[in-house]
Amino acid sequence: MTAQHAAVHAEGVVKRFGPTVALAGVQLTVRPGESHALVGRNGAGKSTLVGVLTGLHRPDAGRVTFGGEPAPAFGDLPAWRARVACVYQKSMVVPDLTVAENLFLGRFEEENGGRRWIRWPRLRERASELLAEYGVQVDPAARAKDLSVEHRQFVEIARALSFGARLIILDEPTAQLDAAGIQRLFDKLRELQAQGVAFLFISHHLQEVYELCSTVTVYRDARHVLTASVAGLPKEELVEAMTGEAVAGASSWHAVAGSALAPRTAAGMTDVTGSGENGGPAEPVLRAEGLTLDGAFDPIDLAVRPGEVVGLAGATASGNTALGETLVGLRKPTAGRIAVRGRTVRPGSVPDALDAGIGYVPEDRHRQGLVLDRSVAENATLTVTDQLGPYGIVLPSKTREFAQSMINALDIKTSGPGQPVSGLSGGNQQKVVIARALARRPSALVAIRPTAGVDVKSKDALLGVVRQVADAGSAGVIVSDELDDLRVCDRVLALFHGRVIATFDSGWTDRELVAAMEGISAAHGDEGASA
Repeated sequence: MTAQHAAVHAEGVVKRFGPTVALAGVQLTVRPGESHALVGRNGAGKSTLVGVLTGLHRPDAGRVTFGGEPAPAFGDLPAWRARVACVYQKSMVVPDLTVAENLFLGRFEEENGGRRWIRWPRLRERASELLAEYGVQVDPAARAKDLSVEHRQFVEIARALSFGARLIILDEPTAQLDAAGIQRLFDKLRELQAQGVAFLFISHHLQEVYELCSTVTVYRDARHVLTASVAGLPKEELVEAMTGEAVAGASSWHAVAGSALAPRTAAGMTDVTGSGENGGPAEPVLRAEGLTLDGAFDPIDLAVRPGEVVGLAGATASGNTALGETLVGLRKPTAGRIAVRGRTVRPGSVPDALDAGIGYVPEDRHRQGLVLDRSVAENATLTVTDQLGPYGIVLPSKTREFAQSMINALDIKTSGPGQPVSGLSGGNQQKVVIARALARRPSALVAIRPTAGVDVKSKDALLGVVRQVADAGSAGVIVSDELDDLRVCDRVLALFHGRVIATFDSGWTDRELVAAMEGISAAHGDEGASA
């Protein structure tokens, strides 16, 4: 298929953000009526390419054409909307507006023949005609907030097509859909493909790629690696293309020879195998039994023993984040029990989880982890204010003393306890979040994507802290889809659509772990919902 006939053709596209190369001469060709998958691990360059293809980013080099015509000028929004649209995982419809209002938002005059007033009956009639044209059965008068997720997606697709766009980018469109909803979405996409509409399908769920798409393109580390027919590409080769031959296997962090973090079983050190006094398995520090959250994950049993770090691996909408947040009390489970060293934790209660000995490192340090305009000392001691003075009084001297001990222990690079946390680097901000989690000396530390947005050196230090906490006799849980995060773990549970589909006890490879997270196979691990 030549560039002249392609719905979109990108060639030699380069995009830099400061010193970071986000796209290094990548290419992509999507044909009319084709459903083309774009896959790759986090940081591969997928989101940056979407920004280039939709006019949000100006490429530093390369060219993009739509139907053989050069891409519109940067900033010419109407021209871009007439060629391409993106339906994001997070719905972009305005919840309190009706379907008709969302469809024609920003162009009411155009739909009313240039009149300044809006003829609502005519607008709803036009909306009905537009929805019927693309086979979308939704009431134009319904509020968008009252629609199901899939119907909101259908409205966004219909709006995009009404501008004339013949290329629709779908960014994780199935993340919030159940199996029946996914099937209905795919049926609708196939109908539109028959009308010549092209789709660029971005997903972490590779089995969906094989079900829907005819062609797949793989990016890795900002570069184009592979474009191939889906039918002729074995799943193992696709996973290999995503992970790369040079990626190391998954030997455990503490098993690396010479590592300063390697556990010892000599006197005074905890045996990370979690053995009890008689050589049998030690009693779990953190236990979950029959834990269930409707719409997020099915019943799960989990036991984390002293000295053990367990990974909860999974892509978007796998349920791993919801499970981690349920363990720390941010979400109230539908059913099940959580216990720390035998003490039952009150469901959905963060204070009770803290009192029981669960420490928490949230996914988003800026939104959930830090008060950016306050000092390092104030942030690090938020969970222990009751220990910083008599009769509920917080003494500044005690706060500084406590914070300085955490600064020293975690090697936080700061001018002192009084420095505003907003002035720290990302890695040191994350260390402050971890300091707060460790301030109460938790029995179990739950960390959700603990190295997001930090440099490689800081990643090693942060993961080392989790390892050290476990080696001192506590339990660690890491929730992540980053392979580097999961290498610190003794065991990994791979979740997919709310179920544990594989458990890896030792010696897993990146390829096996990625395949399980993508729902392809439980090749190496043992299947089941208990671990």
